[in-house]
Amino acid sequence: MKTKLCRYALRKVSKEFRVTEYDIGPDQHLSRYGMNFATHSYEIEDIGHLCVMTMKAFWGLMTMETVVISPVERDLPLFNIDRVSAFGKETLLIEIYDTQIEPLDADIQESFHALLERDSAVSDVESKPHWYDEIRYPFSYGKAGKGLSQQFERAQKDYLGTFLQALKNAPTCDREAKLEKNREFAEKLVENDGPAVNTMRSLFGEETMKRVVLDHMYGVG
Repeated sequence: MKTKLCRYALRKVSKEFRVTEYDIGPDQHLSRYGMNFATHSYEIEDIGHLCVMTMKAFWGLMTMETVVISPVERDLPLFNIDRVSAFGKETLLIEIYDTQIEPLDADIQESFHALLERDSAVSDVESKPHWYDEIRYPFSYGKAGKGLSQQFERAQKDYLGTFLQALKNAPTCDREAKLEKNREFAEKLVENDGPAVNTMRSLFGEETMKRVVLDHMYGVG
C-alpha cells in the first residue's frame, strides 16, 4: 500500500542513493479496527535509514503517508513528512529536527526558509506545545486546509529535493555519535505519548509500537 507521497519519495531517494529494503516480517502490514498500516524500512547506503508508512481508515476517508529519513553517516537533521487527508481536509507536516553534532549550514537553512515563506498565505496547523519544539527547526512546514493538493505536492517535493541535495553534499560524521542523537529523539517520542505513538500503542500494544517506531521508523532499535 505505497501511495503517492511514499512512492515518489522512495523513487527519488533510490535515484540518488543505493537503497536496500529490510525484511520486517509481519510488522509490514498491521491492521485493527479498520485501520490498516503498511510500513517499509530501508538502509540508504552511506547515509542512514529510510522509512515509508501508509495508513488507511474509514473506507479510505482518512489516509496518512509518512516518510522518515534518519541520517547517521552524514551530519544532517532528522527529516519527517506527514501527509494526512481526513474527510476533505488536508494537512502537510514537514518537520526537521536538530539531531546534529555540528550546527546546520546557514545556506541549507536559508533554502528551507524560502520554501516555507513561499506558502506563507496558507493557514498554519494549530498546534499545542510539544517537548520537541526546541529542536524543531523554524523552517519546518505545518499547513492545513481544503483545496491545497497542488501547493502541498509542490512543497513536499521541493523540501525533499532540498534535503536530498544536502545529503549528497554533506561530509561524513561520527556514525555512533549521530546514531545516539537519533536514538535520543526516537526514545523521547515513545516516552512522551504523541498522538501517533498512542494510536499505535492502543491498537497493537507496547512491544509492537516500540518495534515499529524505534526499529522501523527511525532505525535506532
